[in-house]
Amino acid sequence: MADAIAATVSGAAAKPGLKQPHVSEVLDDLLVVDSVRIHSQIDALREAFGGAVVHVHLFSSTTVLARRYSERLNSGIAELKSYDDVASDPTEAGVGDLKDDADVAIDTERSNERDVLIRAAAALALLPPADQRLVDVLIGGQYGSEGKGNIAFYLAREYDVLMRVGGPNAGHTVPMPSPYTHRLLPSGTLANGDAKLVIGPGATLDVSLLQEEIAFCQIEAERLSIDPQAMIIEPADREFERTIVADIASTGKGGGAAAARRILGRSAAAVDTPVRLARDAPELAPYLEPTRNVLSETFRGNRRVLLEGTQGTALSLYHGHYPHVTSRDTTTSGTLAESGIGPRRLRRVILVIRTYPIRVQNPDRDGTTSGYMSQEITYEELADRSGIPLAELLETEKGSVSGRQRRVAEFDWDLLRTSVELNGATDIALTFADYISVKNRQAQRYDQLTPDTIQFIEEVERVSGVPVSLITTRFDIRSVIDRRRW
Repeated sequence: MADAIAATVSGAAAKPGLKQPHVSEVLDDLLVVDSVRIHSQIDALREAFGGAVVHVHLFSSTTVLARRYSERLNSGIAELKSYDDVASDPTEAGVGDLKDDADVAIDTERSNERDVLIRAAAALALLPPADQRLVDVLIGGQYGSEGKGNIAFYLAREYDVLMRVGGPNAGHTVPMPSPYTHRLLPSGTLANGDAKLVIGPGATLDVSLLQEEIAFCQIEAERLSIDPQAMIIEPADREFERTIVADIASTGKGGGAAAARRILGRSAAAVDTPVRLARDAPELAPYLEPTRNVLSETFRGNRRVLLEGTQGTALSLYHGHYPHVTSRDTTTSGTLAESGIGPRRLRRVILVIRTYPIRVQNPDRDGTTSGYMSQEITYEELADRSGIPLAELLETEKGSVSGRQRRVAEFDWDLLRTSVELNGATDIALTFADYISVKNRQAQRYDQLTPDTIQFIEEVERVSGVPVSLITTRFDIRSVIDRRRW
């Protein structure tokens, strides 16, 4: 035990929920002694373990200690009749004198159980460094449907935790033998069966849809954590959004209405339908766990997180062309906020963009009413340029959630630069390289791409100022050309 860390705890009548005296345990290289009563015990530990000993002393007023002792008596634990009897013991009476010797002294009257735990953990250097960069974020750089699912599926095997926010209005399709579209679970769910799955507190959930996805992917309860504060979409939310589908080309899945109701529902008088969070849905009970607990454990273990954003930067409620925007901020900052991850945890921001941006059509009106796109073109033009049959393009370019035909446009260089700045991108994942030339579908290496494609990539890097680290040439498990240096 020469390399063990010894933590000694002194103090009497601990708060309810804390470990009672005379218990020792070994956690890896940590030895906890609970509790010491006299100076000679501490001296012996310091002689054995030297500077590795951390002495934590818990104290409170006599009145509070007497009350806690009485509460403990009522729990059925066999003790002396009163705290006065305990305090009359010379050894117990001297415990308070250990306070001056302690490395850390904690007043448990002014600190709750979690406060005591976090302060003791900090004293023992058990908390993960706050600036340990373990999180990579995947963000859409255009109008959504950039191919984030394909990229997330490819990267998933490198991470211990896969996390997603947003709602069911965004579908991320992954290259399984039979392509599958994730609406709420992370896109790497089926690519890495060992990864922990997390849905953060900012998510909006369609419970029945989530249950279907859990069943299809055969997810065990211990693998999935849903934050208790995620918002539940109600039938009334979907009904309400039917009225705005024609105006802004919404998918009508209720996420925006639910988000608005969450804000207004802080006052019950302001909404007809009460707010339900995940903690209020009995069917989600097996999966409930605060995201902060999962992340704390993850960071403490030096494990990595892939945080998957949804939709695209140009659909951001704040940065898109209002009113043809979604109900949330789709940038890195918004995604971090919805997940409960601070920016100091961030390692890489992978901005996913496609060679020809798309945007879903409005179902009832002329396509331009679904929102701004720079230099819209036709699929006939794209078929002629790329060599991909027109029928294939039309079938491919249907919304994974709405099922509606998408609009297509020339690459927007100004949007590229804006998205890089807004998201703090460190890398670009360029998708749909086959839309430049169908010949790229045969490429397995960068040097096998067509000259026009390589020239395009070089200009993307010049304009963006960041490397194009990942390139997809088709929708397939082996479609990714990986140029990363990390």
